[in-house]
Amino acid sequence: MQETEERRPTQEEAPGALVDLLTVEEIDTDLYRGKRNPGGQGRVFGGQVIAQALMSAVGSVDEGRVAHSLHAYFMRPGDEKLPIIFRVERDYDGGSFSNRRVIAIQRGKPILNMTASFQRQEKGLEHQAEMPDVPQPEELETEAEIAERYRDRFPKAFVDFMTRPRAIELRPVESWLDPENEVRNGLRQTWIRTSGPVGDDPIMHRAILAYASDMTLLGTSMKPHGVNWLMPQMQTASLDHALWFHDDVRVDDWLLYACDSPWSGGSRGFNRGHLFTRDGKLIASATQEGLIRWREDRKG
Repeated sequence: MQETEERRPTQEEAPGALVDLLTVEEIDTDLYRGKRNPGGQGRVFGGQVIAQALMSAVGSVDEGRVAHSLHAYFMRPGDEKLPIIFRVERDYDGGSFSNRRVIAIQRGKPILNMTASFQRQEKGLEHQAEMPDVPQPEELETEAEIAERYRDRFPKAFVDFMTRPRAIELRPVESWLDPENEVRNGLRQTWIRTSGPVGDDPIMHRAILAYASDMTLLGTSMKPHGVNWLMPQMQTASLDHALWFHDDVRVDDWLLYACDSPWSGGSRGFNRGHLFTRDGKLIASATQEGLIRWREDRKG
């Protein structure tokens, strides 16, 4: 029985497994349990904690109010062996906005603090940034295909990790896995979508977007320096994460995640990202500061 529970989903099962992972269990008023990732090892992916925290906050908000922003701080790495407990505080309910504070807990200690704001939907003045001119996703390889093509350059465990069944498909315009073609600048542009349908629940689509928004962002601040996670001297971790939802979204359609890094210093990198639909509509924006510490005491 234990072996069945720990079995990783197949590629066909991966999108449904992600929906299941992000569906939190209410165990008491404003208290929720987030599932652990079956077969997961090491520390919990930050996007998972953010998305489960958002789903916990949603459970305490009146219907008709949708999440428009969240701000999260990572404090401790989560343990993949354990579920996560989420405690929700109802800080504010006004005529148009509601504010919730969520604490994610493992072993009695907080691993993440997050605030989320919800708004009753209404009309207003509109403008947006323009979408970058990039190749369409059909013209690009997936990260898994690139990793497979360069299999001889990387450790087997890394290639196996990159080519495993994944719920989120990534098609980078420039890939850090392809050092011959990557330009050293503060830009990283990637088409993303779920690898299969995930239903029609708009709340779940926002949660999956929150999950995926933690992908590719931190690496943007390493790109100008020609370094990456595979180098033993690199110590990296997300420190905080903010996300603004500008409109409804479908994550099973292609979205361009256009990221840039305007600054790094003090062993920290600052990153920004805009998410566009294929037809150029800006539906979300993200920022993240992360640890990008180069440690000479670590040798390959």
